[in-house]
Amino acid sequence: MALLLVPAATVLPAKVEVRSTGRRRSAVTATLSSPVDWVEVTSSFFEQDTRPIMLFDGVCNLCNGGVKFVRDNDRQRRIRFEALQSDAGKNLLRRSGRAPDDISSVVLVEKNRSYIKSEAVLKIMEYIDLPFPQLAFFLRFVPLFIRDFVYENIADNRYAVFGRSESCEI
Repeated sequence: MALLLVPAATVLPAKVEVRSTGRRRSAVTATLSSPVDWVEVTSSFFEQDTRPIMLFDGVCNLCNGGVKFVRDNDRQRRIRFEALQSDAGKNLLRRSGRAPDDISSVVLVEKNRSYIKSEAVLKIMEYIDLPFPQLAFFLRFVPLFIRDFVYENIADNRYAVFGRSESCEI
């Protein structure tokens, strides 16, 4: 799956005109609107509550289990949760420079920074109770490409191994 990385100020297509000639349809023109600053658009998420937001795949059983695990091990409630499929989740994905329909990774969004894949997992571990911050410290010594390789293999097979639910359980 290809990832679309876009800067915080993104130019979104406002209108695409499609012409149909027989069996083929092709996009002919695209009119662009003014840039959207997704950090500004989503700044209200951090005005009253500065805790980071964990974005997760709301229909993935593994992801829902991960959210329950984090909630059970976050006695001080330092992390908030939002499904990637929700409107807020999609806007926070855009803020993080990702496509709004990209559900390939857990994302941790802080007020001034976002983390994806294994970096997000390690950052989440830093927020929850002992011994997970210490474990995250040692896992940082594993090179990022190895951590992300393991992460991507689990993520790519999560539905086959753990299944999926019809709706978000959280």
